[in-house]
Amino acid sequence: MTKEELIEQLKSIVEPYIQDEEAFANLSEDTDFINDLKINSANLVDVVLDVEDAFDIRIENDDMEKMTSVKAAMTIVNEKLAEK
Repeated sequence: MTKEELIEQLKSIVEPYIQDEEAFANLSEDTDFINDLKINSANLVDVVLDVEDAFDIRIENDDMEKMTSVKAAMTIVNEKLAEK
Protein backbone atom coordinates (compact mmCIF):
# COMPACT_ATOMS: atom_id res chain seq x y z
CA MET A 1 0.00 0.00 0.00
CA THR A 2 1.40 3.40 -0.95
CA LYS A 3 1.69 6.29 1.46
CA GLU A 4 -1.05 8.14 -0.44
CA GLU A 5 -3.41 5.15 -0.29
CA LEU A 6 -2.82 4.82 3.43
CA ILE A 7 -3.50 8.53 4.00
CA GLU A 8 -6.72 8.30 1.97
CA GLN A 9 -7.88 5.29 3.98
CA LEU A 10 -7.09 7.04 7.27
CA LYS A 11 -8.89 10.14 6.02
CA SER A 12 -12.07 8.16 5.40
CA ILE A 13 -11.78 6.58 8.86
CA VAL A 14 -11.42 9.86 10.79
CA GLU A 15 -13.98 11.84 8.76
CA PRO A 16 -17.01 11.02 10.96
CA TYR A 17 -15.20 12.28 14.07
CA ILE A 18 -13.64 15.55 12.92
CA GLN A 19 -14.69 18.94 14.26
CA ASP A 20 -12.58 21.13 11.96
CA GLU A 21 -13.56 20.89 8.30
CA GLU A 22 -10.76 23.15 7.08
CA ALA A 23 -8.05 21.10 8.77
CA PHE A 24 -9.65 17.94 7.40
CA ALA A 25 -9.62 19.34 3.87
CA ASN A 26 -5.87 19.94 4.26
CA LEU A 27 -5.14 16.61 5.99
CA SER A 28 -1.54 15.47 5.55
CA GLU A 29 1.04 13.35 7.31
CA ASP A 30 1.59 16.20 9.76
CA THR A 31 -2.06 16.52 10.80
CA ASP A 32 -2.68 16.01 14.51
CA PHE A 33 -5.96 14.27 15.33
CA ILE A 34 -6.59 16.20 18.55
CA ASN A 35 -5.08 19.64 17.93
CA ASP A 36 -5.86 20.02 14.22
CA LEU A 37 -8.98 17.95 13.62
CA LYS A 38 -10.38 18.55 17.14
CA ILE A 39 -11.17 14.87 17.66
CA ASN A 40 -11.87 14.28 21.35
CA SER A 41 -10.23 11.47 23.28
CA ALA A 42 -13.36 9.29 23.34
CA ASN A 43 -13.67 9.53 19.57
CA LEU A 44 -9.96 8.85 19.19
CA VAL A 45 -10.63 5.42 20.69
CA ASP A 46 -13.30 4.93 18.01
CA VAL A 47 -10.77 5.93 15.35
CA VAL A 48 -8.33 3.32 16.66
CA LEU A 49 -11.03 0.63 16.64
CA ASP A 50 -12.01 1.59 13.09
CA VAL A 51 -8.35 1.42 12.02
CA GLU A 52 -8.10 -2.06 13.53
CA ASP A 53 -11.16 -3.18 11.56
CA ALA A 54 -10.13 -1.51 8.30
CA PHE A 55 -6.66 -3.03 8.27
CA ASP A 56 -7.45 -6.25 10.16
CA ILE A 57 -4.79 -5.52 12.79
CA ARG A 58 -4.65 -5.35 16.59
CA ILE A 59 -3.40 -2.12 18.17
CA GLU A 60 -2.10 -2.47 21.72
CA ASN A 61 -2.66 0.17 24.41
CA ASP A 62 0.94 1.43 24.13
CA ASP A 63 0.49 2.07 20.43
CA MET A 64 -2.97 3.51 20.96
CA GLU A 65 -1.53 6.22 23.23
CA LYS A 66 0.99 7.18 20.53
CA MET A 67 -1.60 7.33 17.75
CA THR A 68 -2.35 11.05 17.90
CA SER A 69 -1.39 12.10 14.38
CA VAL A 70 -1.67 10.87 10.83
CA LYS A 71 2.07 10.15 10.73
CA ALA A 72 1.95 8.13 13.97
CA ALA A 73 -1.08 6.19 12.71
CA MET A 74 0.71 5.42 9.45
CA THR A 75 3.77 4.16 11.29
CA ILE A 76 1.72 1.93 13.60
CA VAL A 77 -0.41 0.54 10.75
CA ASN A 78 2.66 -0.22 8.66
CA GLU A 79 4.39 -1.94 11.61
CA LYS A 80 1.32 -4.07 12.33
CA LEU A 81 0.85 -5.00 8.67
CA ALA A 82 4.51 -5.99 8.46
CA GLU A 83 4.02 -8.34 11.44
CA LYS A 84 1.22 -10.24 9.70
